[in-house]
Amino acid sequence: MPQTRPAIDQTAPTAPAPPAALTFEERLTFINTAMTLRLDEAKVAYEVNTAHIPIEPVDLADVVTGPVDTGPAPLPELYPTPVAALLQRAHHRLLTGGWCKDVLVDEDGARCMLGAIRIEARGDSGLESDAATVLLDAIRRTFGDDVDSVPSFNDAHGTARVPIRMVDQAAHLADARGL
Repeated sequence: MPQTRPAIDQTAPTAPAPPAALTFEERLTFINTAMTLRLDEAKVAYEVNTAHIPIEPVDLADVVTGPVDTGPAPLPELYPTPVAALLQRAHHRLLTGGWCKDVLVDEDGARCMLGAIRIEARGDSGLESDAATVLLDAIRRTFGDDVDSVPSFNDAHGTARVPIRMVDQAAHLADARGL
C-alpha cells in the first residue's frame, strides 16, 4: 500500500493589505495637530529668546488714539464755469449740511436741492435760475420728461441718495456745456 503524502499548499503567501488611504478630514486633523505643535514650539522659543529683554507695560490709551474731529471735508477744486461751480458747492452743502424734503430749509439746517442752490448762489437770482434749469435738465435726462420741477423731484424721494447724486450730475453737465 502506497503511502500518501500530505498535500503541499503551493499558493504563495499573501502580503498584508496596504493601509487604507486617509480621508481628507483625517489628513486635516494630522496637519492641524502638527501645526499646533510647531506653533507651541515657536511660542516657547520666542519666550526663551526674549526673556532677557526688560519691558514696561504699555498703556494702550497712549498708543491708540481716535481721529481728531477735523470738521467737514474741504470743498474740492471748483469747476471753472459759474453754474457748474454753483452746483458743485450746492452738492457739497447737501453732503455736509444734510438734505431734507418738503421745505427749503428744515429746523436742523438741512436743505433741499433748490435750497442748497439758493444759499450757494448768494443772492444772484440769474445764476440760481441757470443752475436750477441745468439741474432739471439732468433730472429729465435720467428720469424722463414727466418730472415737473426740481422741488417736486426732491420731495418725491425718501432718502438723500438720488437727489444729491443728481446735483452732482448736474454740475458735470453744466461743466460740459461750459455754463
